[in-house]
Amino acid sequence: MSGDPAGRGGRDDALRHLSLSQAQQEQAREFTEPGHTLRRWFAEVLGTFFLVLVAAGGKVVGAASGGAVGRSAAITAPGLMVMVVILFMGATSGAHLNPAVTLGFALRRDFPWRRVPGYLAAQLVGAVAAAGVLRLTFGLAGDVGTTAVGAGFTVTQALVTETLLTFGLVSTVLGASSGAQNIGTFSAIAVGGYIVLAGLWASPVSDASMNPARSIGPALVAGRFTDLWLYVAGPLLGAVLAVGAAYLLRGPGGGPTASTAAQGRPR
Repeated sequence: MSGDPAGRGGRDDALRHLSLSQAQQEQAREFTEPGHTLRRWFAEVLGTFFLVLVAAGGKVVGAASGGAVGRSAAITAPGLMVMVVILFMGATSGAHLNPAVTLGFALRRDFPWRRVPGYLAAQLVGAVAAAGVLRLTFGLAGDVGTTAVGAGFTVTQALVTETLLTFGLVSTVLGASSGAQNIGTFSAIAVGGYIVLAGLWASPVSDASMNPARSIGPALVAGRFTDLWLYVAGPLLGAVLAVGAAYLLRGPGGGPTASTAAQGRPR
């Protein structure tokens, strides 16, 4: 007999597995290199552009059309857009689309702090670009979709609402991406569904922004800065609270599953 074929086959399988593992590790190392930074930034610009185009555009087209876009449609569209963006480019950048989400991932140690400034800048660029397109197309209809405290509500009520809504949003994002509760592509449904749910009950109070970039972009283009501070302070505070809650629920972050969700993954 010349040898054990089964044994050779097992060794061959082991060698192929080792080779594949090495290739995957090399691909993962390449993905962390600076050369992929521009790809991540572009993904955040593009994703935030579409999100703000829809979120602010609902108010703009509603005003320009005399109310053809109702409240339910205006608050459902951003949730659906976030779901779509996560599905089509979440693997590239993590699809943060929101400075509060980026802050939450960084505080949770799932996202490196050195990448935070680039992500924030990309999100603001995408938001301003979307608002610019809306203004060029529809003028100042609907104040270019700027977020505002609702009639009959106080600034304090709007601040508390934005804080709590973002607390829930970032908690959903962190939970859906954690190792213990990771739900893969279904996280898009969870996050998009939460955005719709939040808007259904809270949009009359504060427009349910939950996203500093979504509020800053239209405000800069329209030149309307009334109460803009609360749309920055509320979401950022909500993100900090969500990280604290995540620690109590699941302990410290920084696990491989959540880090992959936050940073994207090599293809």
